Amino acid sequence: MKEFIQSLPKVELHLHIEGTLEPELMLALAKRNNIDIPFNSIAEVRDAYNFHNLQSFLDIYFQGADVLIKEQDFFELTWAYLLRCQADNVVHTEIFFDPQAHTQRGICFDTVVNGIHRALIKGTTELGISSKLIMCFLRHLDEESAFKTLAQAQDHQDKIIAVGLDSTELGHPAAKFERVFKQAIKQGFLTVAHAGEEGPASNIHEALRLLHITRIDHGVRCTDDEELVQQLVSERIPLTVCPLSNIKLKVFERMEQHNIVALLRKGVCVTINSDDPAYFGGYMTDNFLAVNQALPMNKTEIAQFTFNAIAASFISKSEKQQLTIVTQSYVDLHQ
Repeated sequence: MKEFIQSLPKVELHLHIEGTLEPELMLALAKRNNIDIPFNSIAEVRDAYNFHNLQSFLDIYFQGADVLIKEQDFFELTWAYLLRCQADNVVHTEIFFDPQAHTQRGICFDTVVNGIHRALIKGTTELGISSKLIMCFLRHLDEESAFKTLAQAQDHQDKIIAVGLDSTELGHPAAKFERVFKQAIKQGFLTVAHAGEEGPASNIHEALRLLHITRIDHGVRCTDDEELVQQLVSERIPLTVCPLSNIKLKVFERMEQHNIVALLRKGVCVTINSDDPAYFGGYMTDNFLAVNQALPMNKTEIAQFTFNAIAASFISKSEKQQLTIVTQSYVDLHQ
């Protein structure tokens, strides 16, 4: 089963590129860019990755982002992630980035998006990994900042396919960004949002109703509302779930308590993703293996996570058909 999971074609839909900053690259960029960080070794950085909740994670997450200064830094960050994708047989990825985390530090929006985009293009041509880029608004910042960020994205609509909403849910309801999302949709962006991770199931309802999102990032609290679960099933609304992240941030105490497999068996379009793998201890294969070890599945069920992710992705119908055929051929060969 481990070999089956390792080689299974995978599609990742919930990945924060800043969350792939491994300690080795963090220290190298800090030295190259003369940035003071409170760590002197890889071991010290890894020790700092022992969080107790989402906010303590976000504190170190944004601290780490301070080392990203130049376009080349964002390129190297993204390229390192794509090499991990290649190792895990991730054939398509849809990457989040947080421009406000950088523009607030005086980094030009163009610097951020151009560095990431250059790596994604190289990933397609040299590694055969297709990709899409999603710009997230930080929900702990105000509406004005989000509107400003949306305006900065106008010159890059050829690179950015969708907008999202991340950072802490608590105290920052979807309603705060209703007007921003309405404008983004009018400008042609697709929409996603984090909801129902640390916040209640009602946050999922609000994100669907007020932000008109096409898929829900996390969404594991949906099981507190059976009618919502039935809506997710009947309307095929995808959830981009991040199992190891959920354990690290104490959304669930143990993987055995996670609801991802139960949701899969209920017919929810649930997917497996790695979220912030440098901080949460695992990329895509690690997440698949962790779920299957705690909640054993057969090969058909494991592969369904990929089929769900293909269906939930923002690629064309023909590209979806092609990836579905490739994945089904792999499953048939290994049954």
